[in-house]
Amino acid sequence: MPDTSPAAPPAPAPAFRPVSAFDVPRYAGPASFMRLPLVDIDAAAAAAVEIGILGVPWDGGTTNRPGARHGPRQLRDLSCMLRPLHPATGDDPYARAAVADLGDVPVNPADLMDTLQRITGFYERVKRRGILPLSAGGDHLMSYPILKALAADGPVGLIHFDAHTDLFHDYFGGFRYTHGTPFRRAIEEGLVDPKRVVQIGIRGTMYDGSDVAWGLAQGVRIIRIEECEARGMDDVMAEARAIAGTAPTYLTFDIDCLDPAFAPGTGTPEIGGLTTREAQRMLRALAGLNLIGADLVEVSPPFDPAGGTAWVGASLMFELLCLLAVSPALRGRAG
Repeated sequence: MPDTSPAAPPAPAPAFRPVSAFDVPRYAGPASFMRLPLVDIDAAAAAAVEIGILGVPWDGGTTNRPGARHGPRQLRDLSCMLRPLHPATGDDPYARAAVADLGDVPVNPADLMDTLQRITGFYERVKRRGILPLSAGGDHLMSYPILKALAADGPVGLIHFDAHTDLFHDYFGGFRYTHGTPFRRAIEEGLVDPKRVVQIGIRGTMYDGSDVAWGLAQGVRIIRIEECEARGMDDVMAEARAIAGTAPTYLTFDIDCLDPAFAPGTGTPEIGGLTTREAQRMLRALAGLNLIGADLVEVSPPFDPAGGTAWVGASLMFELLCLLAVSPALRGRAG
């Protein structure tokens, strides 16, 4: 019988390989995510990029401890420690896809609403190029303008790792755009399908429970950390996969999903969170989902100047990169 399996995509050009520490010491040369080439989104070379890693150096939605605007720079610096092969699977994401650092998204630290428009506009250009974005924050409000670009054609699913639901209606007497409101806005505006949203790791003291009540009323699946522990990580992730299904899905990971023993450098830490090992296992369970993009947010270097939190964040970004490299959305682009 003839072979009907899909043809493998062509191998990425060598220009999109990370610089090897066998050739250049990790601390030398220009800083870029994973030591990848820096490519301008409007340059001719961007036409060959399949996965773009971007920084969003902005924390204008922060309501308490700031500093996440400095996250992308420290994440870039610490990502120089990463090697190409996945430790558990042996997979090489750079052999599957052409990956580049697309630099930082333009922001306006003096104007929140202007920055939201700038972020959406930049990701619209990324989408037109057919590039799957992997983004480093920045506070969690940034996911909302990213979704405005990526979900312009219709609602997507959402897998959301966090200590907090980010489903509040407003702060400070009616202000609707903070890092506690992005997914309320995304659901209200039809950017995500609430019945395909799963939130994992939720915990901590609460204001009044209105965020949880609203989310449940919309059909959001909220899995608190206690349920994760009682059921086991594999069972929880099997449910997350079922909720996402085969349709396009976005993945967002707030570093405060982790216990502050592992990631103290964040604005709103909550005790009793995931370990780094649990986070790796849970992300790896999502391989093969139809992911159209991902982000890692809320790394705040001023609260961990030694870089331990950023090292955790960069390592989890590599896990996210490996998920994007096997996403059906990427294979569809190649086809």
